[in-house]
Amino acid sequence: MLIRRYNPMSIFSSTSSSAVFSPVHRQFRSAESSTADATATDELQHHLSNSKQGPLKPGLYLVGTPIGNLEDITLRALRVLKSANVILSEDTRHSGKLLHYYNIKTPLLSYHKFNESQRAQMVLRKLQDGEIVALISDAGTPGISDPGMELAKLCVDKNVLVVPIPGPSAVVTALSASGLPTNEFTFVGFLPKHNSSRKERLILSANESATQIFFIPPHRLSQFLEEAAAIFGESRECVMAREMTKVHEEFWRGTIGEAKEAFSARQLKGEITFLIEGKSISIDESPSESQLENELRELISEGHSLSMAVKLVASGKSVKRKAIYSLALRKFGGQLESEDE
Repeated sequence: MLIRRYNPMSIFSSTSSSAVFSPVHRQFRSAESSTADATATDELQHHLSNSKQGPLKPGLYLVGTPIGNLEDITLRALRVLKSANVILSEDTRHSGKLLHYYNIKTPLLSYHKFNESQRAQMVLRKLQDGEIVALISDAGTPGISDPGMELAKLCVDKNVLVVPIPGPSAVVTALSASGLPTNEFTFVGFLPKHNSSRKERLILSANESATQIFFIPPHRLSQFLEEAAAIFGESRECVMAREMTKVHEEFWRGTIGEAKEAFSARQLKGEITFLIEGKSISIDESPSESQLENELRELISEGHSLSMAVKLVASGKSVKRKAIYSLALRKFGGQLESEDE
């Protein structure tokens, strides 16, 4: 029997001849343990005192922060946060817990998707005046499905130093433990909210041979699974990962069809990282003209333009796009105006 669900709190299996170890992940208490706080502060102070890196250069530092477990932060990240003139934070209350735990007193300034365009010029002036600015998100790496991309681009355009400080990543964390191929993958992130755009993206993903990785809000999981089953097929292998590095970390593995059934009655909490195996593409695979025609007809009936339908059908197939376009013109040219490719 294949066990789909993983419980990280199971440390040893007494029924097995060789014990299997699974590390226990724990969430941190806010500052109720003075001993833990003192130890963390002492370790950071020791690192700062003995670091041979020298003072930081002025610039924008994109600092990766834990995705759940505070122990996952790096010493380098702590040194940058301690040394910065200001820390830009997606949620100052959330980030304040991290800074408090490590006794970091650097001022926090809110920087999120609703104010990043207004903050950008002010931050740029600070950087051009020689300040050290650290940017963090609620979890993971800034700019990856989080605010930061536009600010990094602005700094690059203005020749301001941009320094990445690597840290935890939900994408790589989920992929590494998924059991799916890791040699090639596509990080899609959050899907568009608009139905047509979302389905276009899913169709492109369904035709890729690389592992596909999505961020799914829990309240949209049922809709995602319905659409994924229709576009990828119910037999495609998938992995649902949530609460990674936390107490209730879960990795669920199965097919998309099994996922639909398993999560139909479950109310999940926390952002979900969802992975789907890539399409197996045979070099000799050559769809028939009727198959291509049916795919084109379905896409056009959903409101896609002729050229977009051709692009979506051609994705991941051995048939040349020009041949599919000729077929589309021949079969549907009377219904639609011809479009330049």
